[in-house]
Amino acid sequence: MKKTTIVIALGGNAILSKDASSQAQQKALTYTAKQLVKLIQKGYQLVISHGNGPQVGNLLIQQQATDSKENPAMPLDTCVAMTQGSIGYWLENALAKELNDAGIKKEIATLVTQVIVSENDPAFDNPTKPIGPFLTKEAAQIIMSENNTLYKEDAGRGWRKVVPSPKPISIQEHEVIKTMIKHDIITICGGGGGIPVTSNELIGVEAVIDKDFSSEKIAELADADLFVILTGVENVAINFGKENEQQLKQVTIKQLEEYIKQGQFEPGSMLPKVEAAIQYVKAKPANKAIITSLEKLSDFGEHEVGTEVIFEG
Repeated sequence: MKKTTIVIALGGNAILSKDASSQAQQKALTYTAKQLVKLIQKGYQLVISHGNGPQVGNLLIQQQATDSKENPAMPLDTCVAMTQGSIGYWLENALAKELNDAGIKKEIATLVTQVIVSENDPAFDNPTKPIGPFLTKEAAQIIMSENNTLYKEDAGRGWRKVVPSPKPISIQEHEVIKTMIKHDIITICGGGGGIPVTSNELIGVEAVIDKDFSSEKIAELADADLFVILTGVENVAINFGKENEQQLKQVTIKQLEEYIKQGQFEPGSMLPKVEAAIQYVKAKPANKAIITSLEKLSDFGEHEVGTEVIFEG
């Protein structure tokens, strides 16, 4: 019997909060692995992607701080690849331990993933993707005055460096991902939104792809049965933070598109998650996408979970 394949998109901020040390990030991933193993115990086949906004921003700062002729800083696309490796390594080991404790024998593999984008994507003229640590407005303005970087306010949480975020056209390794699914391998891929590359020559570009959009493309091309986007809340809401806030349980893509027109979702926060969910359901009308929190994963298959996005009512 074919297992239900779920592509799960983890946020970079779920891995790193305030403490950027490797120990703190590995501790966070241990908790994440515990939740993911609950799905594996229920018989689901998992493909796991993850963000890297905080991590790649911090790495870029480290690279630039030690830049010299003898030890030149690595470009942004290479930093994305480096964080794919480090986070994948931590998550793979955390999952292995939890599976072993649960008495489950399964193979796990992290796949360095390249995502094809267009060199003519308008995102290159309008950087919007926040990466790195949160700063005060004053600190961000000082940095911007000293070098050619751009910082913007990020959903009321502080100011962060922003870089181009082109939309994914395809996943270079999607057939490899399908092969790994076929062989019942837990697959960690698309880390940090994937390494952005252009043309058939796979030339890296200075950008960070939004992990929700690249995860959607993975789910679409790998023929996943379900696409799950994890965030810090259990449900998508309209009128968020107001007295008339309404949590959405099940919603059609038509309803969500109307809410987008109303400006209900914050750019750089909930909006890309909603847009990615819509894109997946449009591509796979018989399937659904779910937006919810990590803590609700244990309820899958037993209770209604999060916000279900469906093609039509």
